[in-house]
Amino acid sequence: MKVMADRLRALRFSYQTSQAKLAKEFQTTQASMNRYEHDQSEPSYEMLLKYADYFNVSLDYLFGRTDDPQGSAAKKPNALQIDSPEIAAFVEMCFDPNSPVNGKLKEALVRMLQEETK
Repeated sequence: MKVMADRLRALRFSYQTSQAKLAKEFQTTQASMNRYEHDQSEPSYEMLLKYADYFNVSLDYLFGRTDDPQGSAAKKPNALQIDSPEIAAFVEMCFDPNSPVNGKLKEALVRMLQEETK
């Protein structure tokens, strides 16, 4: 499934990790990871769960059923709750808006910044 292969590769690139490192983390081979990313083989259900957990994305996203990494069933917050316009501007400039993990990273940074400013 081409969309899955493309998303697996994009997720790995977004985390700036190698196939070999991910293979070690998932207890498989680099060759297997390469086949998944080039649509030459499909990962098992267990392997897909490892990908979803590692990259914090839904299986719907991996299968191409949604473009939202958190999946169609996830509750969406209206917006990040940022009290300071300076913090809001800083957070927005820190992240690539095309990254599939953009929202989660922003939320984590906002929580850290808000705890430090209390």
